[in-house]
This record gives sequence, structure tokens and C-alpha cells, in this order.
Amino acid sequence: MNAQVAEVAALIESTLEERGLEWERTGEARYAVTLPGTRKLRTTCHLIVEQHALRIEAFVMRRPEENAERLWAWLLRRNAQMYAVSFAIDTVGDVYLIGRVALHSVTADELDRLLGSVLTYADESFDTMLEIGFGSAIRREWEWRVARGEPLDNLKGFSHLIERGA
Repeated sequence: MNAQVAEVAALIESTLEERGLEWERTGEARYAVTLPGTRKLRTTCHLIVEQHALRIEAFVMRRPEENAERLWAWLLRRNAQMYAVSFAIDTVGDVYLIGRVALHSVTADELDRLLGSVLTYADESFDTMLEIGFGSAIRREWEWRVARGEPLDNLKGFSHLIERGA
């Protein structure tokens, strides 16, 4: 591990500790950070210190069951407004946030901004992404719970899908 990689790795560890975040080392200069959200309850963000850059990767959502092209278009429009990370899909269509920043630009404050960006974009976008990619499944789940008298607490945010029959 070169000196700059070691320096950034030490900075990441101290910053994560200072911020009180849940994290673990997953390899040499590799970290998994758990970011607590409100809509997407938890986002695991991977920080990988490479020779010249810090790579950021976070799984957001599995591939949509429907309206994939509509979701991809929405993600591309959303990317135009984002800082440091962008939405991407893998070969099976799962959705991630990914980014890369030069090692020399990584400071405690910048790391805080990067993690904040991942948390904000995953959390703020999650319900819209679910509506687009899983609207039919959400409606079926709602109907199933109503028919059986099951609680709807974690589906309340989608009540507009039921009301308008979207």
C-alpha cells in the first residue's frame, strides 16, 4: 500500500469513528459503511481506496419488475442534479450509486459530503424508484394486507397508488 493510500485509509477510519457511523473494514483500504435512512432504512456504502482515487459504491434497489426503461430515464435525469455519485445499473439491472474522486481531494469534510450524498440520493429517490419499478407489486401487497387485516404501516407512503389506481 503506497503512502497516499495509507493516509486516506487512516483518514477514512478516523472520520467514520468521529462521526459515529457503523462501519467495518472489508479488506486492505476497503470499508463498508452503514448509512441509516428514513425511506430506505439502510444503505451500505462501500469505500474502496485505489491507487489514485476513492471509489464509492452503494446498492440501492434490485432490478425493477416493470417499467425498466421509464426508471432508467428517471435515473438519468436525476443524475444531472447530483454531486460526486451517479445512479448506475449492473448487468442484471440492479441499481447502484457509484462515484470516484481523486485521493488528493479526500478530506474529512469531503468524505462527510460524499456519504451524505449517497444517503440523500438513495433515501430521497427510493420511494419513487419503487413506484416506477414495483407499482403493481405494491398494489398487490396492499390488497393482500387489507384482505387479511394486516397492518399497512410501511406501505402508507404508497397510498396514493391505491387511491388513484395507478
